[in-house]
Amino acid sequence: METYRLEDYTFDLPPDRIAQTPAAARDESALLVAAREGALCHTRFRAVTDYFRAGDVLVLNQTRVMNARCFGYKDTGTKIEIFVLGMPVDPAVTWVLAKPSKRLKVGVKLHFRQADVHAEIVEKGELGKWALAFPSFDALHAVMAQDGELPLPPYIKREAGPGQDDYDRYQTVFARETGAVAAPTAGLHFTDALLDTLQQAGVTVLKVTHHVGIGTFKPLIAADVRDHLMEGEQYTIDAATADSLNAAKQENRRIIAVGTTSTRCLEANMQQFGRFTAGTNVTDLYIYPGYTFLAIDGLITNFHLPGSSLILLVSALMGRDRIMTIYREALARDYRFYSYGDAMLLLPGEGALPS
Repeated sequence: METYRLEDYTFDLPPDRIAQTPAAARDESALLVAAREGALCHTRFRAVTDYFRAGDVLVLNQTRVMNARCFGYKDTGTKIEIFVLGMPVDPAVTWVLAKPSKRLKVGVKLHFRQADVHAEIVEKGELGKWALAFPSFDALHAVMAQDGELPLPPYIKREAGPGQDDYDRYQTVFARETGAVAAPTAGLHFTDALLDTLQQAGVTVLKVTHHVGIGTFKPLIAADVRDHLMEGEQYTIDAATADSLNAAKQENRRIIAVGTTSTRCLEANMQQFGRFTAGTNVTDLYIYPGYTFLAIDGLITNFHLPGSSLILLVSALMGRDRIMTIYREALARDYRFYSYGDAMLLLPGEGALPS
């Protein structure tokens, strides 16, 4: 029987278990492999290839993190930090968070000094959001490039801001489409060589684009997890990828998603259309225990924070009791958690795993 109490998806996580830096090499992070039952396997990420077979499909999220945290100045000289919430459809309506925001109002202009760009506040939204009017996409891109910085998550502490290593390692090697405010962190473990090895072994590697939004950090507050609401995020699946995924489904080949964003992209697409369908859409799909998976057969993901929507997703895939067993063992074995942390490969439909 499923439980929907938030307290049942929390656990004690010492702060020092939240990784502050990446592993020395991408594929040197630790990897825990689990089926729904049986022993857990412990290895390094470079050995993930041992758990794939010819015909499998691996789905990556090729979104690229933009320099969403930018710094502008009011006419009075007051410094204002803005956080761009996503690439807009129209740069004249660019939604941001801003601080300090007490004295902001519609009509206030911000000057971004390095790019020499002015933007005007044109609308006040809900929950601290403001709409800025940039003169063009080129101007917005210039601001992010010259007055912006990589938006590391709040639990990664950098007094002086992100360093050069962050600019390299907080992007996947396959990042192509700019638009995310956070990295699809399960993909950070892959190297080009590792992907080549998988393809040579007969694994089909596909890419979707799912732009990670600020909602990925939105905490669960309601005592009943079913009352949580996800924010909408844009995703794109191209025609060739949709065709390959549909063929894999028809031939009963495993589809293994890399990350919770790839998972939500694929599941939302299947829920909406009944089969994988090309196009750009927005999803606020919230996956929690009781959900029936339509698209994926396995998941590569990092270890998540307690009481998060991500814990609910993996609990839906593996069962809450199994996930809590996995997390207890991960804590006992000194696995590192979250964005720069270690990984797990979850295969709910498999029997005994190779050791």
